[in-house]
Amino acid sequence: MTAGPDSLHPPATREPRPHPGGPHRAGGQSDQGGQSGQGGQSGQSGPDGPDGPGVSWDRLLTAPRPFPSEHLQAAHELDLATSLVLAMPTAAPSLDLLVNDERIHPEGALVLGALLHAARHREGAQFWWQFAAGGGSYTAASCLSLLHRSLGEFLDAEVWRRQAEALAARPRPPQHVLGVRDTLLPAGVLAEILALCHDGLGVKLPPRLAAVIHQLPVDCDDLEYGELPQVSSTLVRDLAR
Repeated sequence: MTAGPDSLHPPATREPRPHPGGPHRAGGQSDQGGQSGQGGQSGQSGPDGPDGPGVSWDRLLTAPRPFPSEHLQAAHELDLATSLVLAMPTAAPSLDLLVNDERIHPEGALVLGALLHAARHREGAQFWWQFAAGGGSYTAASCLSLLHRSLGEFLDAEVWRRQAEALAARPRPPQHVLGVRDTLLPAGVLAEILALCHDGLGVKLPPRLAAVIHQLPVDCDDLEYGELPQVSSTLVRDLAR
């Protein structure tokens, strides 16, 4: 049986990788002669990496160091949680159910929130994560806790942390088994998102995919969240192109 998005547990603390020799380029190369990895050797990318070209195991498994503040650490952990949600094998069918089914699907709302976060649409991500948490997703509640903590809103963060714990402790009703299909995003995009996250950089979609998200239909302005992007019937197909 394929696990749904809430097979993800609230993210454990992850720390950013130190950046010896300057910022990394895409593909795990530094600005000093393309050297990365351990012992000054070039990090090998390709089939030995987690997702093929552009990412090496050395790069992703090197022990990082902590962020200087709690809100920056929370922002990093939120980026990590977002990357894991987008990489789930059930992400695409979950998103499809959000638009093509009359029932409420918190899993699809969780994925849409992750896409909006990666597209730098914070208000939209917050709304859809709250929708998902209201439907029972403790992963969405954990994302909301990290979001508020990253903004320095520690009381709200604690409320959502306790909500996540309460949702995780509830008996889980039988879930609809989702088929596994191609990943929601191209493999190279997922690999780069994970690499950016590991390097302590902000997770973001490439411009073409970000444009797909920013062109989603918008519901009427909400007094609290402003314009709220809505999932479209072609979103999964548009992201896979």
